[in-house]
Formats: sequence, structure tokens, C-alpha cells
Amino acid sequence: MPRIFDNIETQLLPALQETLEVADHADFCVGYFNLRGWKQLDSYTEKWSGGEGQCCRLLVGMHRLPQDELRQAMRLSMRDSDMDNQTALRLKKRLAEEFREQLTVGIPTNEDERGLRWLAAQIKATKVIVKLFLRHPLHAKLYFLYRPDPINSAVGYLGSSNLTFAGLSKQGELNVDVLDHDACRKLAKWFEDRWNDHWCIDISNELVQIIGESWAREEPIPPYHMGLPAYLKDNEVYGLC
Repeated sequence: MPRIFDNIETQLLPALQETLEVADHADFCVGYFNLRGWKQLDSYTEKWSGGEGQCCRLLVGMHRLPQDELRQAMRLSMRDSDMDNQTALRLKKRLAEEFREQLTVGIPTNEDERGLRWLAAQIKATKVIVKLFLRHPLHAKLYFLYRPDPINSAVGYLGSSNLTFAGLSKQGELNVDVLDHDACRKLAKWFEDRWNDHWCIDISNELVQIIGESWAREEPIPPYHMGLPAYLKDNEVYGLC
């Protein structure tokens, strides 16, 4: 019987970290990726050398639709003939802005800064590769890890948890582990098919740029600039700027 992780009696994060400790590469698919949430896992992926077979491939679905144009584009993308390079590029830019907006929320901390810098460094070293799946809405949550074990070389965690603080550690989730050989083989193929899909677009360089232009960048910035994005965002809501 599979183990159940509801983040109440049994948390997913410790099990995922324990498996990462003995893994040599991984494939993750989530509907939402919180950039600051990566620091929960970065120490495990840091030991990998990077590149094919030694990295984490992170596939992010189109998790939310902020504007009517994006909603319409996603409905059209359900038909291959309606998706084209221009539409895919527009969606990529819009979703990249969502990642940028993540960093305007909340008060920056030293831990967040370290985590974001480490994420950028791991992406540069191809220890982490991030793609957006644009063909259609993708809400699946799969953490699939490979380890050098001749008896059981793959472990999957399948359920509802996104790659966020709450998704991996808080209540309201339901996940199971997958150890069955046939099921693991099918999950590996499922991921590979989507990773290699024509409308699965690499956004790794854009994420490095977003982090490099944020308060987490390597160059020191004036302290009063740290809270400026959040200040402007809050006052925009109230019509003050």
C-alpha cells in the first residue's frame, strides 16, 4: 500500500528530502512554482553535477490566468492548429511577469535572498532546468526521483502539492508515494512526453534574469529600495499611485 501524505499526520517535505538525499536526478511537474520555495530543496540538488542525468527538470503548468486575453489564448491552445510561435512567446512573457511579481510580495529576508541566489546559480549550472508547458492547462503535481538502486531505481510522489512552502508542508494536501515498477515506468514516460512537447518552452534564462534584477541580486542595493515594489503595489491597489 502507498504511503499517504496529507501534511497533517504525515508531511510530504521530509519524505521528499529523504529521497533527494539518495537521488542523482529528478523530474518535477507542478502547477505553481514559488521561487522562494526552492530553498527547501536546494541543498540536495546542489550536490549534483548538472546537465543530463544530473539535474532537476522542473515542468511548470499554466497555473492561473490573470487576464481575459490569457484565458482566451489557453482555450485556443487546446487545439494544436491555434497555437503558434507568437502566441507561445506572448504566454511565456506573461508568465515570466508572474514570476517577477512573486518577488514584490512580502518582506525580503536574508534567507530568501540566499535561496534565490542559490536557485539562480543552480540554473546557470544546469542543475535546475525550468520549462513552461503551454499546450494546455496542466495542473498535475508529480515529484519523480531517480536513484542508483538496482532493485528500485525510481520513486514518485503524486498528488496535490505544488512547489511552495504551503504545498510541501501545510494542511489541505493529499499525496501518495509510487514505488510500483510499472507505474513508475508510465509516470516517467508521461513526464518525458510533456517535457519534449513542441509547446514546452524553456524559461531558465528568464528566471535567472528576473532574480538578477530583483532585490536578491548580487550587487548591494540601497535599503530603502527593498520595500519599494511592495509599497508601489499596495498603493496602486488603493489608487494612491
